[in-house]
Amino acid sequence: MPLHKYPPKIWAALRLKQGIQSRLPAHYLRCLNESQEATPVHFKPHGVKYKRNPHTGQPERVEDIPIPLYFPPESQRGLWGGEGYVSGYRYANNDKLSSRIRKTWKPQIFVRQLYSEILDTTFTIPVTMRTLDLVDTCYGFDFYILKTPKVDLNSKLGMDLKRAMLLRLARKDTDLYPDDLEKRERIYDKYKEFAIPEEEAEWVGLSLEEAVEKQRLLEKKDPVPLFKVYAEELVQQLHAQHLSEPAVVEKVS
Repeated sequence: MPLHKYPPKIWAALRLKQGIQSRLPAHYLRCLNESQEATPVHFKPHGVKYKRNPHTGQPERVEDIPIPLYFPPESQRGLWGGEGYVSGYRYANNDKLSSRIRKTWKPQIFVRQLYSEILDTTFTIPVTMRTLDLVDTCYGFDFYILKTPKVDLNSKLGMDLKRAMLLRLARKDTDLYPDDLEKRERIYDKYKEFAIPEEEAEWVGLSLEEAVEKQRLLEKKDPVPLFKVYAEELVQQLHAQHLSEPAVVEKVS
């Protein structure tokens, strides 16, 4: 006999169908349920199911097995470009006859300043060389943040920057380059393909806990004292009673 009515693996999905989590916006729940695989970083996928053996000429089945990665909390405060900690083993003194010892390969982190045209701000962010290469490939820091999906950014800082950029594009704030109207319009026109409604932009990148708290504040109502409720009911009852009584009209002689 099972210990639980539902398997523990689907508990998280069931929570989204009841309580305050079920009242979250549909677009946020849709993004939360998206299952997209991250772009391979630490291995090169074959891209096919079979490859021909160069020695025998016979087709052989191949598999793309992703390398398990560990992303420490520091990765959420920077932009690592999908890189993480890789755990494995190595031979002591590079001698295959010796015993194996555990080893963890870590990405090399640099602190660089990156400028955002949309936010008109320079950020000092821990990044990897792959992140800088991706920024160059996307032709700018803003394009990199806006084009890269959540699963590839894998950074709380990156999603917060994306939300701030999308909100500014949706609102078209006049605080951006207030002394240069032409430059402001050029920036908004340059990134107009990424513009989404403000109601959706303000939910982008929020964790489930932050989204629940935001929804709770939206639904929060100040308590009404009972004496006000009873006073209004009494006034309505007296008004209804007054209307139900026959009106007395005095005859004027």
